[in-house]
Amino acid sequence: MANSNQIPHSEYLAKSPRGTTEALGQSEVFLAFQENLSKVAPINRPVLLIGERGTGKELAALRLHYLSKRWQNPFVTLNCSALSPSLIESELFGHERGAFTGAAQQRTGRFEMADQGSFLLDEIGNIPLEAQEKILRVVEYGTFERVGSSKPIETDVRIIAATNIDLSEKAEKGFFMKDLLDRLSFEVLYLPPLRARKEDIVLLANHFAARMAFEMGKEDIPRLSRKALDSLLSYPWPGNIRELKNVVERAVYRAQSVEINTIVFNPFSDPYLPSEQKEKTEGEKILSAPLSRISPEDDKPEKTFDETVWDFKVKLLESALEEAKFNQKTASQILGLTYHQFRALYRKYHKGITI
Repeated sequence: MANSNQIPHSEYLAKSPRGTTEALGQSEVFLAFQENLSKVAPINRPVLLIGERGTGKELAALRLHYLSKRWQNPFVTLNCSALSPSLIESELFGHERGAFTGAAQQRTGRFEMADQGSFLLDEIGNIPLEAQEKILRVVEYGTFERVGSSKPIETDVRIIAATNIDLSEKAEKGFFMKDLLDRLSFEVLYLPPLRARKEDIVLLANHFAARMAFEMGKEDIPRLSRKALDSLLSYPWPGNIRELKNVVERAVYRAQSVEINTIVFNPFSDPYLPSEQKEKTEGEKILSAPLSRISPEDDKPEKTFDETVWDFKVKLLESALEEAKFNQKTASQILGLTYHQFRALYRKYHKGITI
């Protein structure tokens, strides 16, 4: 296997174990991210990847691994959100036979599997504090014990952590160890959302369309019409690249000709709803409840444009928070925003919020 250092940034295709090639782009923001990733890859220190859902955190972790000196050794992953707290320690560190009910035989943990390689802890914010303490010990001393054993096991692992939540805020609230966060954040890389790299949308869409056509055994490569491209370029992509892939593949599958004219963003649109309800966009549905509580009389004509926009955004935040009973994650969903987007707005406008 050739080292990925030979692949130019602008043509980079991150190959996962399943053969997918979806981390590609040519926008400045994408290339800047890849350059920063390439710079830290050879440094044998933990890296924290932060990005919204669907931005390609696992592919970024793969590139970190294949550009490092560990590229010929194991690349191990664990989705921390997919396991119950009682199972995480066993998955991370392994267990001895009889360590707990159901432990019929000795099991090797992920840290042991990843020895001399890289270990991606995906959605690391979901790991319970007890397990965080043991991970901190691995980071600091390179040793751990299997569940049910007191015998130390040495391991040499480069940890790559990934999350879509604000770990700093979680640490401030006591739900994430500050010491562990300090150790994991030698370098913190933010993956650019798709809306910040619009120059890549057409490139990615054509890539997904061609691959879907090949999978379906179609002889001709699909063409996206101007109308279809305009729809893709004007959409905010809350689900990022994963959502774009799904939307384009659906369009290719449903297309009756080589040219694709129809793009369906929401496959859950009920065809039996009254026409006036079907005309609402998803964003309008999400915002209708908060907006209905905002009285136009509150916007005085003597205010400047910027002041009016400021007040309007404050009222949107207030209304969403009130409806969500002040749960910020729920409020972000009401407004059709990611949690990070909501937090950024809240930090900017919180002084004007009076509820």
